[in-house]
Amino acid sequence: MIFERKKYLDELIAGRGNGLVKIITGVRRCGKSFLLFDIWHKWLLEHGVTDNHIIEIQLDDLPLS
Repeated sequence: MIFERKKYLDELIAGRGNGLVKIITGVRRCGKSFLLFDIWHKWLLEHGVTDNHIIEIQLDDLPLS
């Protein structure tokens, strides 16, 4: 089952292109990564952004040095 998270997606859409960094916060396992890496990614592709213009970085996968 996939929850749309329409409210949060609408907030991301409203802030798109304003030059500010978007920060998504929430308790553990509430769907932050799913919102960004799946729902937002899909929305961007559907609205003309090419895949090579989308940068995704999962900071928990970076090696510690």
